[in-house]
Amino acid sequence: MVTVGVHQLLNTLNVMTQGAYAHVDHDSVLIVADGETKLRMPKHQLGGIICFGNVAVSSGLIQQCSMDGRALVFMDRSGRFRARMVGPTTGNVLLRQAQHQALNDDQRTLAIARSVAAGKVKNSRTVLMRGARETDDGEAEARLRAAVEDCDRSLRRLPKACSLDEVRGEEGHIAHTYFQVFEGLIRVRDDGFRFSRRNRRPPRDPVNALISFLYALVTTDCTSALEGVGLDPQIGYLHAVRPGRPALALDLLEELRALVADRLVLTLVNRRQITSGDFDSGPGGAVTLSDSGRRKVVVAYQRRKTEEVRHFLLDRMVPVGLVPHVQARLLARHLRGDLEHYVPYTTR
Repeated sequence: MVTVGVHQLLNTLNVMTQGAYAHVDHDSVLIVADGETKLRMPKHQLGGIICFGNVAVSSGLIQQCSMDGRALVFMDRSGRFRARMVGPTTGNVLLRQAQHQALNDDQRTLAIARSVAAGKVKNSRTVLMRGARETDDGEAEARLRAAVEDCDRSLRRLPKACSLDEVRGEEGHIAHTYFQVFEGLIRVRDDGFRFSRRNRRPPRDPVNALISFLYALVTTDCTSALEGVGLDPQIGYLHAVRPGRPALALDLLEELRALVADRLVLTLVNRRQITSGDFDSGPGGAVTLSDSGRRKVVVAYQRRKTEEVRHFLLDRMVPVGLVPHVQARLLARHLRGDLEHYVPYTTR
């Protein structure tokens, strides 16, 4: 299956049919499976291509993506990142120099990390508060409101954090609190969607499999957004720099986890748009999305990216899929000295 977004900056080709072959023909990208052309799309309409599992890509398409600066990402069938094709480095070298200089400045690094963590806590609070208002379970409502109060206390402590360890401690504490009460946000009474704690590598239940899959998709979009403005996705501030780790993309992901990924998980489950039959069990208790499940989730994610939300700093509506690009530009402006502070994306 192939799904395509509708906004020029959001057009991501998701190729999930196992055994499919992607190649370029003049000014079009073709997807062939079982000897038939399943899709032909003009190259200029594509922002990136994501291949899931056993999907082959021609050398010509790889070279074309590299020359055009188009993202080409490979994931396994469960959505775990495997590789990303990167062409020549682009963007203003002075911006990347400023990015590295900020990392070597403890106070600037701390300030950016505080902002990112505060954005995550605020958006987690928004999701919890919405769940508390909508639930008809009194016990779940009490637990959700207690978690909201914990978020409030964390937001008061974060500006006083004097080290990265303190900031990371607050972020980790809220993540733990958030997932402790996450089951209270799930309204369907289906044992297949019971949630007790966050687990991954591999996920061991359908909800965690959904969360991990969507986090992988959002991380890919964050990486593309950062590269699009000339930032290095490997150089982060809240997340420590490690070989092969897109630390800055993970920083940007923190702001978007709750509002983009988690809320979509809850929508899919609570509206029964996805069922326990959309998952497969694997070795060691691993749970992954089935082929049909992946199709449903990717279609829903592409649709979600076209929905518009208010960006309060810009004071206008923007598509959800453009939020990572907006935030990447705001961070670039801060690093260049055009903005005094980096302002995370939050909603009310």
